[in-house]
Formats: sequence, C-alpha cells, structure tokens
Amino acid sequence: MSFNSIMKLFMPKDQVFYSLFEEVADNVHTMGKTLKAVVSEVDFDRREELINTLENQEHINDELTHRIYTELGRNFITPFDREDIHYLATALDDICDYIYSSAKKINFYKVNPNDTGIQKMADLIEQGSEQIRNAVRELRDMRNMRKITDALVKVNSIENQADDIFDMSIDKLFDGEPDAKEVIKKREIYQAMEIATDKCEDATNVIESIIIKYA
Repeated sequence: MSFNSIMKLFMPKDQVFYSLFEEVADNVHTMGKTLKAVVSEVDFDRREELINTLENQEHINDELTHRIYTELGRNFITPFDREDIHYLATALDDICDYIYSSAKKINFYKVNPNDTGIQKMADLIEQGSEQIRNAVRELRDMRNMRKITDALVKVNSIENQADDIFDMSIDKLFDGEPDAKEVIKKREIYQAMEIATDKCEDATNVIESIIIKYA
C-alpha cells in the first residue's frame, strides 16, 4: 500500500460528519414545523396522522444519530473533539425525542391543543429548531460566525421565554382548571414542551464549545 493510501485512512471524513449533522438539523427543524401543524389541527384524526408523521421523523433521526456514532467509531481523526460530536448528536436527538413526546401526549390524553400555553410553546419550539438548523449548517466552514452567534443568542432567548410561558401556564392551570385530571394532563404536555426548548439550549451550548475551540 502506498504512503498516500495509508494517509487517506487517517484523514478526517469531515464531509461525512458535517453532512450527517446537517441532515439531523434539517430533520429537527422539520419536526418543529410538524409539531406546530399538530397543535394547529383541530381534527383528532388528522392530528393523529401528523403525529404518525412525527414518529417517522423521530425514527429517521434515530437512524442518523446511530450513523454518527458509527462514523465516530470508524474514524481515528475527526473534524472536532469526539466528545463534542457525541454531545451534539445526543443533544439534537433529545430535541427530537421531546418534540415527538409533546405531540404524542396531546392525542394520548385527548387534550384540546387550542390552549394559549401549548400554542405559544409550539411557536417557540419551531423557532428554536430553525435556529439550531441555522447554527449547525455554519459549522462546516465556520466562516459566518455572526450567523452562528446570532442563532445561539436567539435560542437562549427562546428558552427564557419558554420558562416564563411554562410558569404562567402552570399558574393559570391551577387557578382556573377545576378538573384535576386535566391539570395533570396539561402539566405533562407543558413540561415536555419546555424540556424540548431546554434541549435546544443544550445543543447550542455544545456548538458554542465547538466554535470557541476551533473558530
């Protein structure tokens, strides 16, 4: 085997990791938009179809995440720290898990999603997923640092807004909902949606770590 052939074995497969992360980020954004469609749909059966679509998207993300872990095991040299690759893949996968969980609970508990808290949280999750996609797509060359940092700041703001909406929704729920079962159901949905925004912020924390080290 020639020297060049040997060296190719140790060259980082940047395109593989970047392409996979971009696919994941696109899927995160797609799931954010689908969740928004779920809470906007008044018909239970049509909503169920959208939730099934979300389930398929979540499975796609699981496969992509597995491929990232597989590539991590195959490659001796990586475009950035192996730990950061693992953390970012995990954080993005967590966003998808909680987006799907939020939608699933709505129909499982037969809760009407025409609720101010649910609607606002869905808006924020969609916005957060878009900013995650924007940031991840700039990691390939890190030339547009302003776009990355703007996305990170926006996700932080979105997470703070989600905390406020969660608190206000819970307060309103306990004050105005006489049915204890309904309180429990809606609280679980609010929690899952709020955690989805937390996971968006977790992903931006990993991205921030990456750009500090390599930009």
